Amino acid sequence: MATHFKSLIFPVSLAAALAIPATASADVVKMAFIDPLSGAFAPVGQGILKSWQFIAEKANAEKWAGPNTFEIVGFDNKGSPQESLSQLKSAIDQGYRYIIQGNGSGVALALVDAINKHNERNPGKEVLFLNYAAVDPDLTNSKCSFWHFRIDANSDMKMEAMTSYMAKDPNIKKVYIIGQNYSFGHQVTRAAKEYLKRKRPDIQIVGDDLHPIGQVKDFSPYVAKIKASGADTVITGNWGADLALLIKAAKEADLKTNFYTYYASTTGVPTAMGAAGAERVKYTGYWNVNNEKFVGKDLVEAYKKKYNDDYYVMATYTGLLMLGKAIKETKSTDPVKVAFALEGMKVQSLNGEVEMRKTDHQLQQPLYIATWTKVNGKDVKYDQENTGYGWKTDVKLDSYVATQPTSCQMKRPS
Repeated sequence: MATHFKSLIFPVSLAAALAIPATASADVVKMAFIDPLSGAFAPVGQGILKSWQFIAEKANAEKWAGPNTFEIVGFDNKGSPQESLSQLKSAIDQGYRYIIQGNGSGVALALVDAINKHNERNPGKEVLFLNYAAVDPDLTNSKCSFWHFRIDANSDMKMEAMTSYMAKDPNIKKVYIIGQNYSFGHQVTRAAKEYLKRKRPDIQIVGDDLHPIGQVKDFSPYVAKIKASGADTVITGNWGADLALLIKAAKEADLKTNFYTYYASTTGVPTAMGAAGAERVKYTGYWNVNNEKFVGKDLVEAYKKKYNDDYYVMATYTGLLMLGKAIKETKSTDPVKVAFALEGMKVQSLNGEVEMRKTDHQLQQPLYIATWTKVNGKDVKYDQENTGYGWKTDVKLDSYVATQPTSCQMKRPS
């Protein structure tokens, strides 16, 4: 028996030894997606989680991170900064060292603060934060952090692009601003007033409303105020249900104003707009599948086939492309090494060349302005939410057009 047992040990041990070189350098990069997966904003959060997982599958198949693979798991923060901190602790306790978040700048600010403290207290167990949509400018200015990388354009960059486009339209004379009452909403209204005054001092701001985020079920009183103001244009940073319900109320009241938005291409809003939003609703963002050469159409078609849903959060592609490149170049999944590699990195994404600015970790990238219109099979081939309507590119603006200065004084690890 003893002899037989010994005869088994050698081949098993040899197999284990031979396996070590093949697997030692291959890690599973566990990424915690901390965003709303229940409540009013759940449809947005769930759709974006699928987008991250979809791109992770592509990245793994194409070895963007070399032999390492991405695994992205959802943690429901219910849209709350407090719940987000609980989920962050849970994720870190489970061994996650990469955090993804985007829905809500209040949440992002709380996460940055908590991650800064964690990393300071736990050398060797640092955590890196990829922000795909929380666009409060403070996150890459006064609140900037070495551990935070924003792969969306911030709200000032988008407003710079939006108002540069608006300034050329002589038909815009009266603007009404409406937004959600939290940090991002305040930044949108500040920038809209400031930039329009600089570019078109003749435009009147005829209204400025901030409402509770995720709590208003009926926007008809707000729409009545917009109508009474005589506004020809509305600027809003609303997203999720707050934008879908605002657009729905405007449609029901037959409000004829044009809407300039950041998030009209997000889940639920296209259905709420339907035909009523055609030629009147625009968005400013970093990508449109109906671009000049339809770059990214293969992803849109594959995603639609798999999920019967629309792929629009292109930051998922840019984020994993850059992260994969950093891991591949450093031959490491250590967040400290990866963070240093991300600084100043340039890659060719679906919207052109993008650069992660070293000074503040704010991605510099081209921006699009697009109009909701009927699919025509020519410049508008792809619709959203099976409405028969999609986004026509009005203009693609080079990165420098929206670039903003930064006040970031970044503290880097030694």
